[in-house]
Amino acid sequence: MAVENIWAPWRMDYIRQLDPSDLPAAAASSQSPSGCFLCDAVARASDPDAAAERFVLHHDARGLLMLNRYPYTNGHLLAAVDDHIGELGDLSVEQRAGLMELTAFGERVLRAAVNPQGINIGINLGRCAGAGLPGHLHVHILPRWSGDTNFMSAIADVRVIPQALEQSYAHLKATCDKLLS
Repeated sequence: MAVENIWAPWRMDYIRQLDPSDLPAAAASSQSPSGCFLCDAVARASDPDAAAERFVLHHDARGLLMLNRYPYTNGHLLAAVDDHIGELGDLSVEQRAGLMELTAFGERVLRAAVNPQGINIGINLGRCAGAGLPGHLHVHILPRWSGDTNFMSAIADVRVIPQALEQSYAHLKATCDKLLS
């Protein structure tokens, strides 16, 4: 079935007049004292117990790699710089390079740990683009397998995640540590 475009050029006047300050602010999570779960994870990454509680797999000068607490699929990772910066263009050249290197490392971890048939890598800039936390730039790294979406997603808007987060974290953390040694 072909997608049909509906042209509404008069909408551009409305879009241009939108005030960015009217956009909804990121909601503070009950698990995030600062209102940013990534900043909280960075602040506690040096404590192994606190890092594990937040599913941080690795933290270094480039930033952090962690398991997404609300995954789209089993093994859904997030890579983020340490600084609370929301726009790709506001990162320094070094931060952008480090973030890409951390993303590539996340891909290696997933390939070694869960043997995906494919990987989606993406960045959502702004709430309307899907960013649940628009103030702290992060990269999604998702392993994919043929048939990993099924009728549950299509008819019930429900995802089936085949492994508990704690088990997934333990397996990915062991793989991450092995790759780093």
